[in-house]
Amino acid sequence: MVAFPFYLPFPTRGIEFQTALINSSSWSYFKKTNPNLLSHLSMAKTNKTKRPQLIKQEEQIGDIEDLFSEEDTYKIRASLLEWYEKNQRDLPWRTSTKKSENGENVQEEEEEKRAYGVWVSEVMLQQTRVQTVIDYYNRWMLKWPTLQHLSQASLEEVNEMWAGLGYYRRARFLLEGAKMIVAEGIEFPNTVSALRKVPGIGDYTAGAIASIAFKQVVPVVDGNVVRVLARLKAISANPKDKTTVKSFWKLAAQLVDPSRPGDFNQSLMELGATLCTPLNPNCTSCPVSSQCRALHNSRNDELVMVTDYPMKVVKAKQRIDFSTVSVVEISRSQDRSQQTKSNSRVLLVKRPDEGLLAGLWEFPCVTLDEEADLSLRRKLIDQLLKKSFKLNPPKNCNVISRELVGEFVHVFSHIRRKIYVELLVLHLKGGKHVLFEEDDINTTDWKLLDSEAISRMGLTSAVRKVYSMVQKFKQDGSSNNSVPLRKRPKCS
Repeated sequence: MVAFPFYLPFPTRGIEFQTALINSSSWSYFKKTNPNLLSHLSMAKTNKTKRPQLIKQEEQIGDIEDLFSEEDTYKIRASLLEWYEKNQRDLPWRTSTKKSENGENVQEEEEEKRAYGVWVSEVMLQQTRVQTVIDYYNRWMLKWPTLQHLSQASLEEVNEMWAGLGYYRRARFLLEGAKMIVAEGIEFPNTVSALRKVPGIGDYTAGAIASIAFKQVVPVVDGNVVRVLARLKAISANPKDKTTVKSFWKLAAQLVDPSRPGDFNQSLMELGATLCTPLNPNCTSCPVSSQCRALHNSRNDELVMVTDYPMKVVKAKQRIDFSTVSVVEISRSQDRSQQTKSNSRVLLVKRPDEGLLAGLWEFPCVTLDEEADLSLRRKLIDQLLKKSFKLNPPKNCNVISRELVGEFVHVFSHIRRKIYVELLVLHLKGGKHVLFEEDDINTTDWKLLDSEAISRMGLTSAVRKVYSMVQKFKQDGSSNNSVPLRKRPKCS
């Protein structure tokens, strides 16, 4: 028998050499058929006491194109499906199946209704935690139980139902998609290619609907799936890179169980959400730990951790901007002491139909790229009120009070916005009709509402924070001097 070293490349930690025993005839055959490998043998002998060096990026990603072996594919499918049956979370959008007396599986809901439910849930789950989505999903389905019901809704109704979930563009696309499908008089799209034509449905959502609702043998790849696949294959390449993303889709497509594609795709996502988490993976309970290269690497190299996979991508730095918001209250009384909820209305403005928070309601505001002092902020608000709403004190209205309420920071996905809040109480000279014709009061651009109506509106979390600050400010009692500023503690 002859002992010789052979190498096993690990994606993040260089080349490790191990020793194998083969007989003499096999050794002779090996030397003839593997001449290029022999050069590594002396290197292994020379460097056997040294720590492996980090390998280059092109070597790191070399194994991405390697598909799972046939044996591993079957094992992963069987193990994940068995685990999923026993451990899946009870979620309202997961339609269960039950067996009849003769053993046949009977779906509790029709395919189209299930497809609609999957669609709504998957869109809600984007960038949002499961526990948060559950209540929203239940309320949504109670109000619009079918695609036809949703298609008859208005954008304002949808936004009101969506308020607090964020990323409001998702809600608009749901509505537009429902209207398109119903208007064209077609059945709910049941293939990935057909689903991709619906506004707001991308590759992932199309794959989820097609596989879960229509049993199409197609893959899904979301953040959870990427993490699971990256660890199974020990892929340390940038998961955001286009080439790497394509490779993840290939791997996911190979694994999909042909008889239970929907259940398998959900099991893969469920594993990433519950066990194979970003920071604290529970490898001891993982049903596919024996097929996990990342776990294997971590057990054989103390410098390697399962959480090294996939590569941590540095997030883009958030843009910082500033906004000044004026909660404009139109009072019927000129005497501040006589102001009540019943004799005042608050001005709300509808945002443009395109861009950030499109079509949503807010208080008059001006956004700035740099910080501005109080004088400039008020000047900009005054210009907005004069141009857009004909409010021009003291010409056609009197300022009863104008006070700084506070400030806070609101974080969007890509913007960190510092928001200054003021309360401006006005009394219109000659009455409301001087400025606002009756036909204009409920236009889509702006409207006047009392506090009760505002509380029922689907406002964004930032707008609600502004109004809550104003309400608290009024309850605490503002200055008796109407126009001079009374400084308040900062709100964070």
